[in-house]
Amino acid sequence: MSVIVKESPVSEKDMVEQAEKALADISRVRDGIGRVIFGQESVVERTLVALLAGGHALLVGVPGLAKTKLVETLGIVLGLDARRIQFTPDLMPSDILGSEVMEQDESGKRSFRFISGPIFAQLLMADEINRASPRTQSALLQSMQEYHVTVAGARHDLPSPFHVLATQNPLEQEGTYPLPEAQLDRFLMQIDILYPELEAERRILLETTGVDEAKAANVLTPERLREIQTLIRRMPVPESVVEAILKLVRSARPGQGDAEADKTIAWGPGPRASQALTLCARARALYDGRLAPSIDDVRALAEPVLQHRMALTFAARAEGMSVRDAVARLVKAV
Repeated sequence: MSVIVKESPVSEKDMVEQAEKALADISRVRDGIGRVIFGQESVVERTLVALLAGGHALLVGVPGLAKTKLVETLGIVLGLDARRIQFTPDLMPSDILGSEVMEQDESGKRSFRFISGPIFAQLLMADEINRASPRTQSALLQSMQEYHVTVAGARHDLPSPFHVLATQNPLEQEGTYPLPEAQLDRFLMQIDILYPELEAERRILLETTGVDEAKAANVLTPERLREIQTLIRRMPVPESVVEAILKLVRSARPGQGDAEADKTIAWGPGPRASQALTLCARARALYDGRLAPSIDDVRALAEPVLQHRMALTFAARAEGMSVRDAVARLVKAV
């Protein structure tokens, strides 16, 4: 038995044809990124899965791990209008959203005109997002969920597709503001970027310190990306995968009958986490050339989807436990 999103009906033959075309496009995107980003296959996979699922991602890693380079490369390869905002303590909401200015015409009549900010892009890079004040961080809240912003009472729709890829440095916390839980929940995934492996770092040394440096090339259009995102939402989800997602997400909440979870988890993920896991599992299946997600997809995506939507109790933190440990224990039970 499968659960299918209620869209216009698509025959199995058409679905297979569309999936084959999408897989060929995704393969070209992966090759295009691989010319510029060396190693980090898991990071590239999860970031692309987040974009294919139509969501936003939070990239967490120490400086120098090509977070900015990855976002720039994605913008070029996917053909998206990409812009970057460097978050600083003095950044104001109007610096992101835009503002209204008063103008006077030749007859002396005055009126307000809206000047759009950098958020009006298809791919927005929020660099070091935790360096801005909570007031400025909240400027992204409405846009990330509703895909429009409200300035001076007027609604302004954002381009389609619209994705936010934010970066965060986990080490230097002085002068930073932790992201509020409501905003963290709007990120489809938190992607932790680790140090590259030996061979990948060797290739980085050899290929990025010479005169010629590899450059990304465009292989996709925003319209084609939207088509692939729609296809992913039409993919069937087996009932066993739905049950696994529900079991995993609900077991991550205290008060559900799990004594260990009650002891270690202060608060857990809401229904948006279940939605995120379902979409990402579909996207990962297509990324791997499959027409339906499996429980292995749920296991593989549990950490990036759940870790920023949970908090541990003081007792668990005092014992040296991390959210990753809590998620790993829950995944074993699925």
